[in-house]
Amino acid sequence: MNKLFVVFFLALPFFVFAQQIESESCTSVIVGKAASVDGSTMTSHSCDSGTDRTWINLVPRQKHKRGAETAIYLEPKRTKGPNDPDRIEVGFIPQVRETNAFINTAYPCMNEYQLAIGETTFGGKREMVSSEGLIDCPELYRLALERAKTAREAILVLDELTKEFGYNDVGECFTFADPNETWHFEILGPGKGKLGAVWAAVRIPDDEIGVSANSSRIRTLDLKDKENYMASDNVFSLAEELGFWSPDSGEPFEFCYAYASRRSLGSRRREWRALSTVAPSLNLDPNGENFPLSVKPDKKVSVKDVLSIFRDYYQDTPYDMTRNITTINRGGETIKSPTATPFMNSDTRNMLKVPYERTICCARATYLTVTQSRSWLPDPIGGIVWLGYDNPATTPHVPIYCGITTMPESYMVDGREKFRKDCAWWAFRRVSQLCGFRYQPMSKDVEV
Repeated sequence: MNKLFVVFFLALPFFVFAQQIESESCTSVIVGKAASVDGSTMTSHSCDSGTDRTWINLVPRQKHKRGAETAIYLEPKRTKGPNDPDRIEVGFIPQVRETNAFINTAYPCMNEYQLAIGETTFGGKREMVSSEGLIDCPELYRLALERAKTAREAILVLDELTKEFGYNDVGECFTFADPNETWHFEILGPGKGKLGAVWAAVRIPDDEIGVSANSSRIRTLDLKDKENYMASDNVFSLAEELGFWSPDSGEPFEFCYAYASRRSLGSRRREWRALSTVAPSLNLDPNGENFPLSVKPDKKVSVKDVLSIFRDYYQDTPYDMTRNITTINRGGETIKSPTATPFMNSDTRNMLKVPYERTICCARATYLTVTQSRSWLPDPIGGIVWLGYDNPATTPHVPIYCGITTMPESYMVDGREKFRKDCAWWAFRRVSQLCGFRYQPMSKDVEV
């Protein structure tokens, strides 16, 4: 009895008190090909970070000698450019004979075969993070786009790489799209002191739309259904080994609860809003804990519709932070103040007694990418990355075809550290900042 009690007491931190790494820094929307108006698949990434860099460049297709190696770098997302001399080299892995061309942002986003990736960080349980591996999240992006042509192939590439060289980052969701399929993929470290990773992936049905918003979303897995589910070999055994789940408990295995949590209301509220926007008929609960991983939209969506999701700040809902900021116009009517903005600082919110909400659009965003992969067109013009710098609510988006070979010089300049006239990011940011003075009318002008 004493031994059983000791074992139970030691297991309590895993079952009850396991510490979570939580993030509210990105959002991704995924669109199946039969859910879009033109048959394209889409994925996206709102890079809501004050530290990620603003440069973007093109990495060409390259051939490599037999036996060549490629360097692995620590946190390349924070480098000042693609050849930053200060980036930290942590090791080498074998190079493949030929690597694909790809569009390289803070998180690389699309390769020459129209394979695209979006991203959100969900953190997960702290016990999962291991320093034994070589590869972090942005490097996995690069390696997947360099070595794979489809979403399925990319997932298998990442499995092989993390098995051999290890994953050393926190929990991440990759939202993959190729011209035919879309996949929701979540990965974490294998546990302290271990080499490898644990991951699961679910295919988004062709006629549905999914979302990831900094919270693990994969619940049960039907690994007998190989067309729609994939997972690492250790997906069940590792949870059992670490005391996060027991098959003898009678409870079903749920990936998001075994390795992470669903506590963040800021994440769940964004999930609710994105899914409710495309399928209002579902009447989802804004305070709910779990929503479908993906839903069938009430009507098919376009790129413009996806961009409108990323411009959203809960307009016309009880969670709109601007709803009670009013003024009296010249006619004596009470109207919403032209200066009412959802991007108030904490001092202003406190003064106006406005409760904080983590909206989908984010003032600290570095950029937003919305990708299209189109099976009926040649790859060089079939794949498009719609890029908007700074806050998605107040920025235009420009199309970048995956077959282009040069970028404008101003897009390849990093402006995060200080203002630079030759940096495109600052041109977009100036507009976003100016909109803050009279947000209500000016944001509508920008949207048009």
